[in-house]
Amino acid sequence: MTTSVTIVGAGLGGLTLARVLHVHGIPAAVYEAEPSPASRAQGGLLDIHDYNGQLAVEAAGLTAEFRSLVLEGRQELRLLARDGTVLFKQPDDGNGGRPEVHRGELRQMLIDSLPEGTVHWGHKVSGVRALGGGYEVAFANGSKVTADLLVGADGAWSKVRPLLSSAKPEYTGTGFVETFLYDSDRRFPAAAEAVGGGMLLALAPGHGITAHRERNGTLHAYVGLVRPLEWFDSIDFGDPAAATARIAAEYEGWSTALTALITESDTAPVFRPHYGLPIGHQWERVPGVTLVGDAAHLAPPNGEGANLAMLDGAELGNALAAHPDDVEAALAEYEQAMFPRGAETAAEGAHLQQQMFGPDAPQGLVAEFVAGT
Repeated sequence: MTTSVTIVGAGLGGLTLARVLHVHGIPAAVYEAEPSPASRAQGGLLDIHDYNGQLAVEAAGLTAEFRSLVLEGRQELRLLARDGTVLFKQPDDGNGGRPEVHRGELRQMLIDSLPEGTVHWGHKVSGVRALGGGYEVAFANGSKVTADLLVGADGAWSKVRPLLSSAKPEYTGTGFVETFLYDSDRRFPAAAEAVGGGMLLALAPGHGITAHRERNGTLHAYVGLVRPLEWFDSIDFGDPAAATARIAAEYEGWSTALTALITESDTAPVFRPHYGLPIGHQWERVPGVTLVGDAAHLAPPNGEGANLAMLDGAELGNALAAHPDDVEAALAEYEQAMFPRGAETAAEGAHLQQQMFGPDAPQGLVAEFVAGT
């Protein structure tokens, strides 16, 4: 394949694509808005599944490197009621298919696997337009590049997506507030015990706390509420104490071991609204351009977003390698598999959100977990 690939976005999907292309000897350039790999925190733990994310890791030839990042024991799962009662517990017996790794470390693994200079940092896209037989990408720093083959790996608010689709993300009705408790085993033993060795879900209608145990006793929590955007907008997150008190008030009457994940945070609360594209979002084939990851099939958190982005990148890379003289055939093959996969996962995620935050929470989810064991 002689056509180089221009990738917008150095998230997991774009980087996996670049790596798989590199494995096959296909040149690629990645343009990323962030000024450096370490310019901001990269989120918490990800469970990388054996049926999608790990397949992408294998296609990238990075299985050994990936295994070195796995945090052992973190596949334990606990589901609690609001009073702290354990309703379901699944231990980590070492045979699970969803090992946990830190998103930032996984991203750095992919960056380190690419030739130096592949990722162009500090290139925030200001506009994209069709130009002759290709595309022009303009950046906020005043520079421009032209691309014969353009891939949007630029997330929810993709600047590449409008070349293919008029769809825009819409708020789903639920928002998370992100918190961290450090050195929890010593400082907050009740909260540490509630979370356990892996992942915690504590649920009630319209409410939900998700937390992971990270390294060194760090508890990383997402405190969820079903509320309109206007309700969250009324909270001054610039005043951490006031914002914390407002969120904690919504969890009045819950176990203090759980509310400590709100009130004792060592960091200011950060609002994370949930947006999604229409389930089944797709487009007609447009020559020389496609999307991967959230740019293609954004959905509320369901444990699959990073996995799907990586699989998208790997499958697109493999398709291009398999059709070096017919880029359009490669793009069509990739999209024909990606569209139904994204639709199915988004529908499953919508069902999960209903089970987590709907009127039957947490009993509906408990029943599903029990049925799956």
